[in-house]
Amino acid sequence: MPFVFFIWYQHQGQGKLIEITCMKGIIIYSGKYGATKQYAEWLGEELALPVTTSDSINGNLLQEYDFLLLGSSVYIGKMKIKKWLKKNLSFIIGKKLFLFQVAGAPPEEKEKRETYNRASIPGEILNSIESFFLPGRMIMKNLSWGDRFLLKIGARLSKDSKEKKSMLTDYDGVNKASIAVIAAGIKSYLRRKTIGESQYTETVQP
Repeated sequence: MPFVFFIWYQHQGQGKLIEITCMKGIIIYSGKYGATKQYAEWLGEELALPVTTSDSINGNLLQEYDFLLLGSSVYIGKMKIKKWLKKNLSFIIGKKLFLFQVAGAPPEEKEKRETYNRASIPGEILNSIESFFLPGRMIMKNLSWGDRFLLKIGARLSKDSKEKKSMLTDYDGVNKASIAVIAAGIKSYLRRKTIGESQYTETVQP
């Protein structure tokens, strides 16, 4: 539950009692080759939030937090955090949820990225979760033997020559600048929730 206290706000000769709500959040991620972890750590630094893997938190521990920033890489068309979401659904319903999805498909291919969401996020929270799409990384030599094999099979089955080539070509789009939109969105949410939507409009907006 959020911690609430009150302060006296003085502006242009007029005073008002403002309710302050302290929202507690955490970053939870699931990745495989380091890109998702890197984004999670950058966001943790920028937002001053704790960071943990999905394997390290579940159940009752989640009840301590008011909002969650979830991060996941995509593997064979589905997000790695899929099973965790299903397992912990009853503990996260009703919380404010943000998600950053890390994949090889460019963030501009929003429709394709959204298919990954639909294939991985339980219907109960699909429409309420606020999603962001981040560029990923794929270095062939760093992949496991099994992942290289599956990638080559997938490329062989593709009928699109351009897609076939891109599937087997190294890429690295991971960059810190990409988290700016996510950080700004969460900071805006926290400012509104800290003093309440109506009070935020009255006291903060010009």
